[in-house]
Amino acid sequence: MACLLLAGRLATAADRPRLPSASPASVGMSPERLEEVDEVVAKALVAGQMPGCVVLVARQGKTVLLRAYGHRSLEPEKTPMTVDTLFDLASLTKPVAAATSVMLLAEDGKLCLDDPVAKHLPEFAANGKQAITIRQLLTHQGGLIADNDISDYAVSREEAITRLLATRPRSSPGESFVYSDVGFLILGLLVERVAGESLDRFVASRVFQPLGLEEMGYLPSVELSRRAAPTEKRNGHWMQGEVHDPRAFALGGIAGHAGLFSTAEDLAVYAQMVCNRGNYDGKQILKPETVAEMTRPQQTAGGIRALGWDMRTGYSSNRGQGFSDRALGHGGFTGTSLWIDPELELIVIFLSNRVHPDGKGSVNQLAGRIGTIAAKAISAGD
Repeated sequence: MACLLLAGRLATAADRPRLPSASPASVGMSPERLEEVDEVVAKALVAGQMPGCVVLVARQGKTVLLRAYGHRSLEPEKTPMTVDTLFDLASLTKPVAAATSVMLLAEDGKLCLDDPVAKHLPEFAANGKQAITIRQLLTHQGGLIADNDISDYAVSREEAITRLLATRPRSSPGESFVYSDVGFLILGLLVERVAGESLDRFVASRVFQPLGLEEMGYLPSVELSRRAAPTEKRNGHWMQGEVHDPRAFALGGIAGHAGLFSTAEDLAVYAQMVCNRGNYDGKQILKPETVAEMTRPQQTAGGIRALGWDMRTGYSSNRGQGFSDRALGHGGFTGTSLWIDPELELIVIFLSNRVHPDGKGSVNQLAGRIGTIAAKAISAGD
């Protein structure tokens, strides 16, 4: 079933292109079943799984649930969570920024997904990596290590990139599945080399700005950072509007694997664009065939992935039961999760700062439970 294509309208500062709100019943969902979200989140808060969270559920292009729970911060003082809280998306950066940018460059004819990465980044060929393809990095099958040593970043940005490009593979390309931040760090560099501009500027100009997403991007402004959910302390100060990932931080806050920030409502617009086969609010961000290729299930040694996205792997504990085989999503270390199910016309967003204040907390199972409630609300509403 195709997702609802929203009618175009002009966006202003006061009228940003957020998903319109609707009652659950109007889009075939049970309001009673959706109310179960309150109960499962309340239990998670009592259990200390996170200080607070924002949950957004949308169907057929309309938001049916948008709620804030608990606290945005516990230290240095308690502040309530609000629906407009800005979150460090962590690894949601991989599909939303890096993979989307790669797909745009492929659409532009500037690269092919099956090109060796070294065709565009010749330095990457070092130490036997000359055959690794862009597609293999997008599906974590490049044979790369998960992370290079953090000491490799205790140098200048230029030297850190040199060391990153020179990393040695752990296996032959296509042989195994290893979830790799290194692979997406490389993809971020690839985008910059091919596009001729920084990753943050490219994805902003081609995706976020056309969609009117003023609260999604890298390096949030001072004003936006005031609404950010803090994570942990770094060098004696709270990270608030500052990327939590140490490698992304060392690279100036802009990287292919982490660094993106967003509110739930801005993230929902991006998700609906994907659900709408690249179109939102009258703007065609990606061609339908590009979205089809990006979201096509691909078998890997670790399970089923899409290009930049998870589908069914060992990383899918935040996936709702009852989602269709076409569902795709991703999680982030800071406590974030996004799942898009084009067949059910369903979007489920869970954003938290579960690492606040002490690096503890666990929310993957909770995010999956919320997804399950949303999927069951559809069957109950039909």
